[in-house]
Amino acid sequence: MHVIQSIDEAKELVDKEIGLSDWVNINQKQIDQFAKATSDFQWIHVDTERAKREMPGGKTIAHGYLIISLIPSLTDNFIHIENLARAVNFGLNKVRFYAPIPVDSRLRCRAIVKQVRQRGDALVLTSEVRIELDGQKKPACVAEIISMYFFDN
Repeated sequence: MHVIQSIDEAKELVDKEIGLSDWVNINQKQIDQFAKATSDFQWIHVDTERAKREMPGGKTIAHGYLIISLIPSLTDNFIHIENLARAVNFGLNKVRFYAPIPVDSRLRCRAIVKQVRQRGDALVLTSEVRIELDGQKKPACVAEIISMYFFDN
């Protein structure tokens, strides 16, 4: 874990890998719960019988947005901001899904800091996050995420 006490310390992390998460499993229950929460019931995600017949590999696949929604928990222990008042998700610059993530896959997250800047009282950190799928060389997803950290002065 990288401990950051100032914006200058954060700038030292630019172009450096700041973390690699543990492997996590994606199961059908998670996929179904996400479908219910978002009303996205596309069959490729939730219809296991049809997926057996029609999907490459015979399995349902996770929603892309489900994978994106896991990023905060996967990267939670990559950095620690001293004197943190609050942290907010500022958005995404770019997201690409390069490979589907079949049910019962294992994935992990790797992050590299791309840019650090100050915006008012906040540290704005832009990171490239790669979602890696166990057994594959290329990432399944690459996202550029922007987080804002407000110091408690």
